[in-house]
Amino acid sequence: MATPHVVVIPYPAQGHVIPILELAQRLVQQGVRVTFVNTDFNHKRVTSNWLDKDSFGDLMQMVSISDGLEPWDNRSDIYKLTLSIMQTMPHKLEELIETINKEDSSKVTCVIADGCMGWAIRVAKKMGIKRAAFWPASVATLASFLSFQKLIDDGIINEKGEFKLIKITILTTLCNKNYIRYKL
Repeated sequence: MATPHVVVIPYPAQGHVIPILELAQRLVQQGVRVTFVNTDFNHKRVTSNWLDKDSFGDLMQMVSISDGLEPWDNRSDIYKLTLSIMQTMPHKLEELIETINKEDSSKVTCVIADGCMGWAIRVAKKMGIKRAAFWPASVATLASFLSFQKLIDDGIINEKGEFKLIKITILTTLCNKNYIRYKL
């Protein structure tokens, strides 16, 4: 049986790269081949600070693709960065996977993408490759993110994204238990 080969792609921002890099390293420790895909801009910063690179042999490969921005562009503008990523990186990732599959005896068997890189999941699906999303932040953040539509539907968040004030009253029952009732 061939060694599994996973392409791992983080969102190129602080708090995203290190957790998914740690996941990639754990996969390598289990004998999984990993191609870790950075943006060109982040690649040098990540590889120059990567202390364990020699311990993984040929199971861990670091590569980069363009995020579509020029080197001097401001990557602190998340809207501009994300828009550029969505316009540029899907095609580049598809090309990278095709190159790996042509040149390498270990074909890509799975793509693990940061939850903010949903386009990478779509690329993997289009190419018939198994895929998984990775959420680098806390589960509370993910639960909040997944609840936004319900909060809007329930009128707790208005059309401007602002929270309505919620008054909380505490009712005491005969059993002396406290229950919270929300008044909108």
